[in-house]
Amino acid sequence: MTTYQMNFNQDFTSLSVLSATGLRLYSIAGQDKVEEIFAKDNTEQIRIVERLFNSSLVVLVTSQKPNCLKMLHFKKKQDICNCFYPSEILCVRMNRQRLIVCLAESIHIHDIRDMKILHSIENIAPNELGLCALSLNSHLAFPVCQTSGELRIFNANKLRTGMTIKAHDTPLSALTFSPSGALLATASERGTVIRVFCVKNGQRVQEFRRGVSCVRIASLVFAASGDFLCASSNTETVHIFKIDARAVESVELKAIAEVAAKSDSACKDAAAAAAAAPPPATEEASATPVASWGGMFSKAVSSLLHSTQVSDVLAQDRSFATVMLAQAGLRHICALTRVQKELRLLIACEDGFLYVHEFNAERGGSCKLLAVHDLRGALEDVIELQLSESVLRMQAKPVTTPQSLTLLKSCAASVLIENPDPMPDNSYASILRGDQADAMSDSAKFRKLCDAIDTPTKLYDERQFPPVAIAAKD
Repeated sequence: MTTYQMNFNQDFTSLSVLSATGLRLYSIAGQDKVEEIFAKDNTEQIRIVERLFNSSLVVLVTSQKPNCLKMLHFKKKQDICNCFYPSEILCVRMNRQRLIVCLAESIHIHDIRDMKILHSIENIAPNELGLCALSLNSHLAFPVCQTSGELRIFNANKLRTGMTIKAHDTPLSALTFSPSGALLATASERGTVIRVFCVKNGQRVQEFRRGVSCVRIASLVFAASGDFLCASSNTETVHIFKIDARAVESVELKAIAEVAAKSDSACKDAAAAAAAAPPPATEEASATPVASWGGMFSKAVSSLLHSTQVSDVLAQDRSFATVMLAQAGLRHICALTRVQKELRLLIACEDGFLYVHEFNAERGGSCKLLAVHDLRGALEDVIELQLSESVLRMQAKPVTTPQSLTLLKSCAASVLIENPDPMPDNSYASILRGDQADAMSDSAKFRKLCDAIDTPTKLYDERQFPPVAIAAKD
């Protein structure tokens, strides 16, 4: 059976479908409206595809050049730049400020607007899976131990190392941040327990029991609203867990209390030092209320954290809703988001199909299948199946892949950014600017990156899909 590599973008409004023969990008505009927006032959043996939200920026990694990151403006079909790394690229993560490239023993942080390398995290524990997670506010999480589920949080925006969390006893298999970046969900190689931690202080917020048998977690993702967590594995069941808002609030209050307690302790130390060398009376009077305020706030918050709430936080919760898949053993990637203002569970399977399920945020339970989209078809359109016909679909004819090419080995000790060969531009605007046909300058690369990144995120925005009358202005 031909397998397909499926991947959602950051806000679940787009889906990439990669096979041995081609790459396709689809926009998810509605429950029954999945439209192809880009297609490309897979002559380069692409193996990693990431799209930045609904922008025109797509990054690719191929098997022919596993240490090269290609940046593409897919709507104009133009290469922006190529970045070379010391070893094979295992994972790429993006948000609107940062681009993260994960290698086996290092992580490189770029400014996504000019691709300047801001920081490199070297000599990390071997991360052969390329496991890492990037939040929308640029918190970066990655494993730091091969024998246990210990991870580290790094602030990729301020370039500062954060706390270390021992999430599991066995090595990690999945990491994901909530949309706000306040929570981090983890799963280990066993796949029986999923834990949620507070990013501010590293305290465990909730623990979910997925099952008793060991499984391989294929997808772990928060809902777009942040109040649900979805997990899929190599079994036939997809689990959806509900985040307890009270537990999150309690842990966040405790984090604030800890900060207040530290402030109170610092004020007391300052007061003790002031007592050794008595200052003027006005300063003594002003130092006492600061210390007392910190202590009062710490006590007030601590009184809210009853033992029953703490026990609820650490209790193992069962799934709030489930989906029974037609076949176990296949890789399924999940997304829980609003489609045309209705909450829907999207499941993309490696068999090339996208399944749309109903999700009831009030009652939970079993999720009803609403629509099935066949994304294996011809490039010109998407084949939509009726539910009664889904059981009759035939497997695609296997495609013979060419012999794998020898992987290029780079002896570079650092990241190398290469500008691609320029494409001739005979437009009127190009003639006025006097563009030359030599290699792309840094300013030109910057303009192309900004042009690709700053595309409006709304599919119906006229600036992204302009009317025919003004299309010639570009």
